[in-house]
Amino acid sequence: MPLARSLSVTSLSGLEDWEEDFDLEDAVLFEIAWEVANKVGGIYTVIQTKARLTCEEWGDNYFLVGPYMESSVRTQVELIEPCNPALRRTIDKMNASGCKVYFGRWLIEGSPYVVLIDVGFTAWSLDRWKSELWENFSIGVPWFDREANDAVLFGFLTAWLLGEVTQCDSPPHIVAHFHEWLAGLGLVLCRQRQLPVATIFTTHATLLGRYLCAGNVDFYNNLAEFNVDKEAGDRQIYHRYCLERAAARCAHVFTTVSKITAIEAEHLLKRKPDVVTPNGLNVKKFSAMHEFQNLHAQSKARIQEFIRGHFYGNLDFNLDKSVFFFIAGRYEFSNKGADLFLEALARLNYLLRVNHSEVTVIAFFIMPARTNNFNVETLKGQAVRKQLWDTAQTVKERFGKKLYESLLIGQLPDVSKMLDKEDFTIIKRAIFATQRQCQPPICTHNMLEDSSDPILTCIRRIGLFNSSSDRVKVIFHPEFLSSTSPLLPMDYEEFVRGCHLGVFPSYYEPWGYTPAECTVMGIPSVSTNLSGFGCFMEEHIADPSAYGIYILDRRYRGVDESCNQLTSFLFQFCQQSRRQRIIQRNRTERLSDLLDWRYLGRYYISARHMALAKAFPDTYCYELQDPTSGFRYPRPASVPPSPAHSLHSSPHHSEAEDDDEEERYDEDLEAEKDRLNIRQPYSSTYRLQNTVSGTNPGK
Repeated sequence: MPLARSLSVTSLSGLEDWEEDFDLEDAVLFEIAWEVANKVGGIYTVIQTKARLTCEEWGDNYFLVGPYMESSVRTQVELIEPCNPALRRTIDKMNASGCKVYFGRWLIEGSPYVVLIDVGFTAWSLDRWKSELWENFSIGVPWFDREANDAVLFGFLTAWLLGEVTQCDSPPHIVAHFHEWLAGLGLVLCRQRQLPVATIFTTHATLLGRYLCAGNVDFYNNLAEFNVDKEAGDRQIYHRYCLERAAARCAHVFTTVSKITAIEAEHLLKRKPDVVTPNGLNVKKFSAMHEFQNLHAQSKARIQEFIRGHFYGNLDFNLDKSVFFFIAGRYEFSNKGADLFLEALARLNYLLRVNHSEVTVIAFFIMPARTNNFNVETLKGQAVRKQLWDTAQTVKERFGKKLYESLLIGQLPDVSKMLDKEDFTIIKRAIFATQRQCQPPICTHNMLEDSSDPILTCIRRIGLFNSSSDRVKVIFHPEFLSSTSPLLPMDYEEFVRGCHLGVFPSYYEPWGYTPAECTVMGIPSVSTNLSGFGCFMEEHIADPSAYGIYILDRRYRGVDESCNQLTSFLFQFCQQSRRQRIIQRNRTERLSDLLDWRYLGRYYISARHMALAKAFPDTYCYELQDPTSGFRYPRPASVPPSPAHSLHSSPHHSEAEDDDEEERYDEDLEAEKDRLNIRQPYSSTYRLQNTVSGTNPGK
């Protein structure tokens, strides 16, 4: 869990303090999502990390609404009595009417209140509610689509909850923020029933967009030409698409997470978003810049230990001259760019070999797939590594005892007598144990569909089998990382910190939390101009690659051209010296302020204020301006570390980098130069008029 924030000497904070004077004393915020206290996707991260900032803004008037999942509630939620009288009466009334509604605190940063609805307990109403859905909206949900059935139950129960709250004496001004199509039906019902509720709908990725991109179509260059009804029908998701489109069209305020998704939504959902709300993180900063570098070194050492075991018997490369690349996320082979990454690795392998490079690349694929257990050969490798370590410790203790006794009697030790025959026997047995008759495995687990798995099929085609002659090694870990794993006992955050470069050449990535997480941890990454993160960085950074943010062009180039560009990025990165990588990590970490919820949360605040002004125009007045309009990071004061672009004053390759006295690189000084060069944002303007109390939900 992200820790508290403190001032960082490497912060490049050009965003001015942003204050709003919107009166929220008589307003209540409900944020509704299927991922509340239910980890099933990236929206869970959005809501979890944003909760602290939202709690600071709304206090006890902020409530999250989600499904009741017993396994999650046991470990994440503290059930308590409702604190709000109107909400207490609502929950009691719903429970008395045959529902099961729970109230508690979500045990995350900020400890927000949560209202959890047991949709399964109310399944007896499904047929009646589906009939009502058809009669009022002409949306038919098939009986076999369990996920859509859950969306119907959740939507009607959410609308019921909000309707009951509005019936209390002196109801507050309610803002209801719905995330994704699974929660969207509740919004549609609120508008159809004319409830006095200000509604917001956020789509994090359009349903049809995800399906189309998975079908290998030229999606972004043909957005205006798709027959959306036909495409959704052909993929048997027309009912889901209708729910999503209805929510987008009915909301007072419609938002997406990036400008690239805004263009997509305008064509597929037929509404242009009112606000773009980029996703942020709770950034942990350090009071000294070397602290996160130390964490990188510690995590890298743990990854190196795993590699020593995985490649035992074939460890014919220098780990100190190895770099670790990784890709992680949902297993969507084409959408996430795993296909492009593998092809680029094959070309990189050729370049490193013909240039006789001493650098070895270890490429990790962290993507969950269907497995039945760990690979026996992989587990054996870790066991052999541990055995060798124990053997070395035993011999070291025996050697140390003899050395100690020799020193006690005042004699110079005879090294030839320090190790006796028994010691040599132990050492020889350990050496024989490292012999293996096969090459190191590609996959760490036994795949259930090995012959048809996309990653393994591609690896067979390009021939990256971890042979001795390969300068690029591949490790496929088809399971999320965990500190309790017997194979690679590391949390995802620790693993990312230990790597050198995250590679995310996605074709469909509405935002992109993986490269954002790399950035806040000071790890360079590759993204694309088809991802929300990549477009956001291009907009706000004058020279992204100088800060370790490599933006791959996948919109205006063919696949082969994009692959060559990615190969070029990877090869240039492999040419950097250790010192150059350290400098680049300092620059990358400096960008973390731009991804902090303290700044990106402003967009959500704008959306909520706009919704209040639209739903209750007699009470609230709002004037929209982009909270970070005009904000742009400058090119670094020092020259980018790429050897192909470095000038004489940039850091050069040095084996004894710590002893290099010819060049002084003062990160504090460089950061201060960048602060002075930064372009300030325009001031945002917000107005509030508390004139006449009243509601007008029809606006």
